[in-house]
Amino acid sequence: MIWTLFGLLLVHPNNTLVLTINGTGIGIELVCIILFFIYSSNKNRLKVVVVVLVKIKFVIAVAVVILTWVHTKNGQPTIVGIIAIVFNVMMYASPLSVMKLVITTNSVEYMPFFLSFASFDNGVAWPIYAFFPIDPFIDAPNGLGTLFSVAQLILYAIYYKNTKRILAAREGKGEVGLSNVVVDGVSKQNGHPHHHASKINGA
Repeated sequence: MIWTLFGLLLVHPNNTLVLTINGTGIGIELVCIILFFIYSSNKNRLKVVVVVLVKIKFVIAVAVVILTWVHTKNGQPTIVGIIAIVFNVMMYASPLSVMKLVITTNSVEYMPFFLSFASFDNGVAWPIYAFFPIDPFIDAPNGLGTLFSVAQLILYAIYYKNTKRILAAREGKGEVGLSNVVVDGVSKQNGHPHHHASKINGA
């Protein structure tokens, strides 16, 4: 929402693409929130409502302050841009916990490749866009995001084969577990029958 505010003509002229892509992002996030509401518990719904309301109030407060009290040519985009940088850095840094998990488990099972790849593409595209003309508010956070995305892709390349081995071993253990069957009071495990006496209702 902050980037949508940054892209508004009143705040930062000639940023139509920033406005449209982030406005579209708000629409997609709204769909995700609606789906979360449909399938989540009441407790989690309440948490989301609180977070969304806080964010909306924050953006409204920022908009009111800069449009009412800040009238210099560069003041409005500077204030909104700094706030947007902070939130963008937080967004790009959020996968750090997943990267730590990858290193700890030697597996990229919980770090989808296409999400990391899309993040890399996004991180590269926006700095290129912001070079014509140079816009440090877009260049800085997305340049940092590119570095985080490259780190994720490197981890994926390092641990991908090991992840396949881990998943294959896990599937093998699952097949062994399912091979234990009981038919007519006879338990068969790994091809060897074992007889069990059973008592039902005292019989």
